[in-house]
Amino acid sequence: MTTVQASAGAAGAGREAWLLARYREHGDVAARDQLVEQMLPLVRSVAGAYAHPGHVEDLRQVAALGLVKAIERFDPAHGVPLRTYAIPTMFGEVRRYLRDHAWALRVPRPLQERVLATTKAIERLSARDGHAPTPSQVADEIGCDIEETLEALQAASAYSAVSLDAPTGVAEDGARTVADAIGYDDERLDRAEDIAALRGLRHVLDDRDREILHLRFVEDLSQTEIARRMGVSQMHISRLIRRALGRLADAARA
Repeated sequence: MTTVQASAGAAGAGREAWLLARYREHGDVAARDQLVEQMLPLVRSVAGAYAHPGHVEDLRQVAALGLVKAIERFDPAHGVPLRTYAIPTMFGEVRRYLRDHAWALRVPRPLQERVLATTKAIERLSARDGHAPTPSQVADEIGCDIEETLEALQAASAYSAVSLDAPTGVAEDGARTVADAIGYDDERLDRAEDIAALRGLRHVLDDRDREILHLRFVEDLSQTEIARRMGVSQMHISRLIRRALGRLADAARA
């Protein structure tokens, strides 16, 4: 630190002390507002410690509210500078806001607190070691067992959500959205399982029953049309179909 920087820092601290005294001794609200404005870089620093793209401005406002609360509660008898006293208060306000408002899905409060602690631990360890920590290192840092830490890491995915209408961000996809890229249940898969199961029951039916069921459920002919083709009555075809299906059901259960 140069002499000029040290002098500027001392001047800034002196200005903060003077503004704080003006507010405490004379109720000068304008002095308090100037004090908050002068400490805005600290506010932005605290808010930025919890990077959340959807709540940047909200976090700054919450941190500023924490600063105002600290100013109201500060007592010089504490023996520490205002900044030192204000920082924990500001962090507490930011954490409470994130806990209550920044989750895309409802997560139990103890788990929310653990997720925030895990996030901060990862930031500290990454800055210290120069690489991302392992789950075991994070668990040791926050004083939890590995299972609780892994749960917190997984729960962090509920911290934010992407709209289904958002673009995929892949150039070759053109105007496709996230919803377009999500898979769906193919009804043919269930049908394939049914067909595979029925193949194993072919021996239960004779040739005539198999033909009738094929005409009814594959070619989608009506019972009247099947009866005309087979040369029997529609009522007889109905009885044959019920009997064949009953045999298949009994064989499947067996």
